[in-house]
Amino acid sequence: MSFKNICLSCLSFLLILSFKSYSQTGDYYLLVGTYTNKGSDGMYVYKFNTQTGDFSEVIEKTSGLKNPTFLAVAPNQKFVYSVGETQGGSVHAFSFDNKTGKLIKMNTQSAGGDGPCHVSVDKTGKWVLVGNYGGGSLSVLPIVKDGSIGAPTQTIKHEGQSVNASRQEKPHVHSVNIAPNNVDVFVPDLGIDKIVSYKLDAKTGHLTAGTPAATKTADGAGPRHFTIHPNGKWAYVIQELNYTVTAYDYANGALKEKQTISTLPADYKGNNSCADIHISADGKFLYGSNRFYDHVVIYSIDQKTGKLTYITNESVLGKTPRNFMIDPSGEWVLVANQDSDNIVLFKRDKEKGTLTPTGKEIKVSMPVCLKMIKASK
Repeated sequence: MSFKNICLSCLSFLLILSFKSYSQTGDYYLLVGTYTNKGSDGMYVYKFNTQTGDFSEVIEKTSGLKNPTFLAVAPNQKFVYSVGETQGGSVHAFSFDNKTGKLIKMNTQSAGGDGPCHVSVDKTGKWVLVGNYGGGSLSVLPIVKDGSIGAPTQTIKHEGQSVNASRQEKPHVHSVNIAPNNVDVFVPDLGIDKIVSYKLDAKTGHLTAGTPAATKTADGAGPRHFTIHPNGKWAYVIQELNYTVTAYDYANGALKEKQTISTLPADYKGNNSCADIHISADGKFLYGSNRFYDHVVIYSIDQKTGKLTYITNESVLGKTPRNFMIDPSGEWVLVANQDSDNIVLFKRDKEKGTLTPTGKEIKVSMPVCLKMIKASK
C-alpha cells in the first residue's frame, strides 16, 4: 500500500472515530424553571451528560423574570417558552443557542388569565397553549416566524366548581396536553374534577369542543397532569387531591376509564399532594410525584391492557417534588424538589423500573420544571 493510501486510510479512521465520539457524547442542556420568591434568577441552564450523569455549573441564567415556572421547548429546539406565574399572568419567548446554551428573551405577551402554570407548543411549532390556574382558563398564542409570540387569539374560560370548598371553589386549569395527532387537546381542571377536551385546528390555531366535551373524574379528585402512552392507545391522569392515578383507554378523542390506583403505600396515612406524571419511552413504567410524602411512585404497565401495578415509592431526598423528568437516554430520572432547593439525580433500572440515588444533585432555589435540549458543536 502506498504512503498516500495509508494516510487516506488513517484520515478516514480518524474521521469515523471523531464522528462516533461526537455522536456518543450524550451532552444535553438542562433548562430549569423556578419560583423567584427566595432569590432565584428565574431560568437556569446547565450541561448534562447522559452517559455519565454529570452536571456542569450554571452556564446561563435569566434575570428580571418573576416566576418563570413551567417551560416548553419548540419542536425545532431553537425556541423556549415559559409562563410568568403571577396575577395578570404572562408568557415569555426566548431564542436558544444549542451550541452555547445561551437564552435571549424575545418578547412577552399576556397569558389571558391569572396564574399560568403550564405551557405547551403544538407539533407544527405555530401555536403556544397556556393553562391559567388562577384564571380557570386556557389561551392560544400564535408563534411568529422569528419564534416570538403574538397576543392571545383565543381564551376559553371554564365554569363550575366541585366538592372541596377550599380548593375547588372555581375552575383551576392545571395542564394543557396536546395529543400525538396534534388535534386532541386534554385539559385537566382541578377545580371542576373534569378533563376537558378540545380539537385543535393547526392551520388556524382555533380550539373547538371535543367529543365528548369533558371526562368526569371522581368528586374531589383534582386532576392535574396528564400523559398518553407511547402506543397512543392509553392515557393517564394524576390527581392532586385524592392521591390517585386513573388509567383510560384512548380512541377517537374519547377517554374511557378502566382503573384508578393510589399513589401511596397502603400503610401511609399522612398528608400528600400529587403533582407530575411521566411514562418511560419503552412504555413499560409510569412514574408520579407525591409532594409532602416526598416520594416518586413507580408502577409497571401491563403491555396488553395498559393497567398499572404498584411497584414502590422512592424517596426524592428532598421536599415537595414538583416536576421531574426521565432523561432522553432513559438511564436517569431528575427530580425538582421545590422546597428543599435541589434537583436530585437517580439511576433508573430499565428492566425493573426502580430508581437508585446517585449522590449527585444541583442546588437551585425553588426548582419547578425541567426540560432538555440536545447540545450541538
